[in-house]
Amino acid sequence: MRIHLYAINRGRRIAVKQVKRREIVRTGTTVEQMVRAIADLIVTGALVPGEKLDEISLASRFDVSRTPVREALRELGAMGLVGREPNRSAVVTTVSGAYLHSMFEAMAELEAICARLSAERMSVEERRTLELEHRASARLVHARAEEDYAAYNAEFHTQLYRGAHNDHIFELVTQTRARLAPFRRAQFRLPGRLAKSFDEHDAIVAAVLRGDSQAASQAAYSHVAIVSDASIVFAAPKTGN
Repeated sequence: MRIHLYAINRGRRIAVKQVKRREIVRTGTTVEQMVRAIADLIVTGALVPGEKLDEISLASRFDVSRTPVREALRELGAMGLVGREPNRSAVVTTVSGAYLHSMFEAMAELEAICARLSAERMSVEERRTLELEHRASARLVHARAEEDYAAYNAEFHTQLYRGAHNDHIFELVTQTRARLAPFRRAQFRLPGRLAKSFDEHDAIVAAVLRGDSQAASQAAYSHVAIVSDASIVFAAPKTGN
């Protein structure tokens, strides 16, 4: 099995094995992995609105039992990607551009709050870690490592959520992010998006490091607004908007 690039963890390089989607799902057979796999198929159009999601067929497709598939479909329903009527198979729902925009609007406000509070409350060590890992992520951009950068991107935003040092806000923002996760990952498939994301992160990090809460808030809000515009591309073809 060959080694695929690396992930960023506390500024260190860690080898990441590249495996097929089928192998990813089978390793540990977690519901989280099933949610990601099926959500990616929906967002990228491999599974289209109205298409039935048969538990037996999906279990066979990923070579798992029906239990993780059933739970994954339940979570995808909470995300709004899957619908189910009593005594009927689950089906792929239509995610409208308007609905996606409303979720990103809420996300932008929450991330702006987190960035503002991080600029005010992050410890010296938290700021140092944020800066080091941001600088290290430039290697992923240069390597065009979409999957690795998407993983780093999630960690970057989590650092801002934790840096706000407010448990209630952390809960709200992570719940909202979970619903948008498939679309936030999909943005990195767009040409040039990795480099633009890095530049947007750079503005946030610079503001946090100098303790400029207003600039950090504005940079974070603008970043998520841009992510919304990029991600909505994946909803538009399905809705005709």
